Amino acid sequence: MSKDKLFGLIDLDWRFEITKFKPIRALFKSRWFPLLLIIANLFIFVVILVAGLMGGYSAGNYNFGIMLVWILWWVMLMLVLVPVFSRFWCTMCPFPVFSDWFQRGKLFGVRLGKLEGLNLRWPKKFRNMWIMNIGFLVTTFFSGFFTVRPLATFILLGGIILLAFIIGLVFEKRNFCLYVCPVSGFQGLYSQFAASEIRRIDPEVCAKHPVKTCFTGNEDGYGCPWMLTPFNFEKNTYCGMCLECFKSCPHDNMAFNLRPPGVDLLIDTKKSPKGLDEAYKAFIMLGIAIMFYTAFQGPWGGFKDMVRATTAKGYFTYVAMHASFNLLILPGIFLFFSWLSKLFSKSQEVTLKRIFINFAYTLIPLGLGIWIGFSLGIIMPNGSYLLHIISDPFAWGWNIFGTANLPWTPVFTGLMGYLQGVTLIVFYLFSLNYGNRIAKQLFPDPDQARRAWMPILTFLTLITFIFLWLFLG
Repeated sequence: MSKDKLFGLIDLDWRFEITKFKPIRALFKSRWFPLLLIIANLFIFVVILVAGLMGGYSAGNYNFGIMLVWILWWVMLMLVLVPVFSRFWCTMCPFPVFSDWFQRGKLFGVRLGKLEGLNLRWPKKFRNMWIMNIGFLVTTFFSGFFTVRPLATFILLGGIILLAFIIGLVFEKRNFCLYVCPVSGFQGLYSQFAASEIRRIDPEVCAKHPVKTCFTGNEDGYGCPWMLTPFNFEKNTYCGMCLECFKSCPHDNMAFNLRPPGVDLLIDTKKSPKGLDEAYKAFIMLGIAIMFYTAFQGPWGGFKDMVRATTAKGYFTYVAMHASFNLLILPGIFLFFSWLSKLFSKSQEVTLKRIFINFAYTLIPLGLGIWIGFSLGIIMPNGSYLLHIISDPFAWGWNIFGTANLPWTPVFTGLMGYLQGVTLIVFYLFSLNYGNRIAKQLFPDPDQARRAWMPILTFLTLITFIFLWLFLG
């Protein structure tokens, strides 16, 4: 990791451990945590599913399921949970609770010995993000239904919960979360930029503890359900923050740290290499953001009709455009700029593939900033609907909290474009800062690094200008 400072101000090696405070460590070691959060979320998702089923084809903006999932939950993920707390949603996610219950035979406490189920190992060739990449992309084909039709949201969420359970019957531990869950994929990608992490405290303590109970488990906690080795893992991508390593480590050698955002972007080791699957996830997330803004926040009514399947021809045209843009056109444009990077560098040692993959990680801060901007465009005009639906979740005329009759009230929408633009510029600067460092990692010669970086800088700047135009008009 680089020893210099982020923007000349923040030491990249800086960490602040919040688990050094005894109440927080005691909370993380308790078996009630995060179980109580999971149960609370499970209750909320049951209400969401019931509301989705009963809502049928009613208007989405007055449905509890649609508003909770696509307004509140999505916005909280993008604005707070992922950029600040990494994969903390996975800590309290109810999707795998039934497979965990089946495998362990209990919700509370620790069951030693072999887990229930077939416990098959996940195929090695699929231990990556490719299934999540394609799965998430395919779900976005139906975004015009999920965001306006409660029954579609019911089918999506119910299908994810059912699939998580079935995979848990067949495969060991949390392979669904690791390699299938569509939410897990973009969380894993953007968690590399997050301002927090779970890591070991003292490597010497781990070296002197041959049993490695953080991985194998003991009477206090299960071995890592995500099948990581907490005693030496290096970045956030596949850490689901289940906190079992805190419970099973007898030396309290695990830490939850605050850190400078983005330090994982510089990790490229044999144990944690940069990969084409993660690079493509960056392209897919960026491409989907472009499509979503155009469909849901842009002024082009014809495109909105295509997304919402006003005609079959229009809808299938949209699907073809969406897929080709994300899988071929956008990566192809970036490949051209990567080729220019190699050409300008005049390096014979660094391959085009390596340049393409490594520089794709510069899209992670920028992509996250774009999604935060998009999320602001969701919550500011539509957030007031939430006050209505929490009082009347099933549209039965209830008024639980006295807010059912409050009118739709957009909040600060006149400032929305400026807030989106400022957010975009801040994350663009992060991309430039880390991109320059990645260039120096790829090309030890400073002149080569500088020349190689210029085409990628140009690409990032073009994308930023495009979104500034979309946000500000």
